[in-house]
Amino acid sequence: MSSHVCTAAIATALEHGNAILKFISPNDTGKTGSHQSGFYLPKAVWKLYTLNPPKKGLNSKSPVRISWHDGKITESCITWYGKGTRSEYRLTCFGRDFQWLKEDNVGNLLVIVPKSKSNFHAFVLESDDDIEELEAALGIEVFENWGVYQREPGEISDDCLVEIFNKFVSGLKLFPSTEIFSKTTLDAIAVCNKNFSHAQLDDQLLTLIDTEYKLFQMAENHLCKKQITGPFKLVDEFLEIAARITNRRKSRAGRSLENHVAYILTQAHIPFDPRPRVDGKIQPDILIPGKKQYTDPSYPSSKLCIIGVKRTCKDRWRQVLAEGKRIKQKHILTLQPSISVNQLQEMQDANVTLIVPERLQKNYPSSRMTILSIQTFVEQVRTLLA
Repeated sequence: MSSHVCTAAIATALEHGNAILKFISPNDTGKTGSHQSGFYLPKAVWKLYTLNPPKKGLNSKSPVRISWHDGKITESCITWYGKGTRSEYRLTCFGRDFQWLKEDNVGNLLVIVPKSKSNFHAFVLESDDDIEELEAALGIEVFENWGVYQREPGEISDDCLVEIFNKFVSGLKLFPSTEIFSKTTLDAIAVCNKNFSHAQLDDQLLTLIDTEYKLFQMAENHLCKKQITGPFKLVDEFLEIAARITNRRKSRAGRSLENHVAYILTQAHIPFDPRPRVDGKIQPDILIPGKKQYTDPSYPSSKLCIIGVKRTCKDRWRQVLAEGKRIKQKHILTLQPSISVNQLQEMQDANVTLIVPERLQKNYPSSRMTILSIQTFVEQVRTLLA
């Protein structure tokens, strides 16, 4: 069940029709050696939150009052840094020891809802469940470090993908399985992007996830438009439809990542079993090289590998600890854009290794814990199984 903070964030974003979502990074908290802490704001959508355009060679400030979910109000500032080598917007002026800029908030999701250019609402979501619930309710997935919710969904810029996806969507009467969404995405990319198979595995995965999400949005708009426009005889009828849409979004997001990780491993010729039933009823997401080897006492446990596939892992990383009792060192493959040093240390102490697409690792704090890219993990497994 989502928290009252999550519920309020969803309601406020829907009321105002827009929201900026960003995972709090070490750079925001000033823990990377930057001279200026403050929340980074995406320059690409500056018109959502300020009247000051991003002008090179100029620094500018505009005041903003922010109402936080805990009742605190800050008189803050949107600062554009355009002088020298800098080219970024920051939300600044919080005073010393501001609660949501402390290091333990790294990996939490900041939700900013601009009521106007000088008046914001802000919420900080701390749990995986809340983050998943908000993304599903708003119909947005935060890729890399930030995302934007707007009532009108964005369009796909690739004409080739648009043509293929429109043909697929126009023939739909019911929602297909996530496997069909994933395969349609992969087939379309193979046609439209001839260089895809030569890209790094980390980039391949992010491209697949992002593109399938856009296909799903098109299908959802096609299939659900009549449902959500009513008329409704009862409020409960509307709530039932809304709950169905939200649950479908959450279910697809998780399975989509599993499907595309399976594709990456298959293309890399890594043997594995998805969701095998081992140790009773436990079903790890991915077992390498497979259940047959795991259940063979003569097969060395040092050549076994288990992967938990989690879009976010602030809380859920502990789930993998109960999976694959024969395997001491666990792995989690995640799209979590950042996480705190304390949580990284907890994982290391529990013998958990993170696998994070290389492009996302730039937002992780410095730590003694080894974080693998997908490419590096695949190479290690090849060596392990040789």
